[in-house]
Amino acid sequence: FWLKPGLNIARVPKKITNQSEVFPTSFPLAATYLQLPASHRNTPRCFKKSNNNTFNRMSGIMEYNGSAIVAMVGDGCVGIASDTRYGIRQLQTVSCNRQKMFKMTDQCYVGLSGLATDVQTFSQLLNFRLKLFSLKEERQMQPKTVGNMIASMLYERRFGPWFTEPVVAGLDKDKQPFVCSFDFIGAMSKSPDFVVAGSTTEQLYGVCESFFRPGMNKDELFETLSQCLLSAADRDCLAGWGGVVHIITPDEIITKTLKGRMD
Repeated sequence: FWLKPGLNIARVPKKITNQSEVFPTSFPLAATYLQLPASHRNTPRCFKKSNNNTFNRMSGIMEYNGSAIVAMVGDGCVGIASDTRYGIRQLQTVSCNRQKMFKMTDQCYVGLSGLATDVQTFSQLLNFRLKLFSLKEERQMQPKTVGNMIASMLYERRFGPWFTEPVVAGLDKDKQPFVCSFDFIGAMSKSPDFVVAGSTTEQLYGVCESFFRPGMNKDELFETLSQCLLSAADRDCLAGWGGVVHIITPDEIITKTLKGRMD
């Protein structure tokens, strides 16, 4: 909110009891602030005015378009899956074929959840960095290196961040599976079993903890990933409407499309 020039709100003397001296009502944002209930005034959220003259919280920017991404480890293979809904909050569904997973190398995929515009921009920048690396080094980037590069790219924009939370899944040069996820300022979280991202993280954690078991082959991994994704997306109005699953093995990449509920 705008304050009087040179006035530090932390140093306002106790004798100032009229809040209009601190937040002049001639400023529209300050006037809105003074109309809020006292319990809402310190909440750093966006507000919208409803028909009954009250203020309600709006959803965050990370949930604006909605997404559900999960990566899971198998025996000598790794899988990554995402939903395909492209919507604007829960109010409008634009399409059901939005791409949220991108092929980085022959053995590595990256899933990007978050704001759709930043997902497109960040995926193009990732593709540029990977091509530059392959031209300089004359070799493909390993999944762990992809993860470190993503962490660096996100952290260098921490004061004006990309609104996306990536998930990396791939096989390294020893054919060992690797999965990790990030927050939008680049903090990496590695896992020996599965990672999730998007607006459906709570539901995905629940079903993945129930369905995951170590030592799954590629067919069992596909079945488990599919059931986890569909079960979680059915409980989130911001994601769903179908899905895509990629299973990465040392010899091939298996891609299958899922049909989900369209309501």
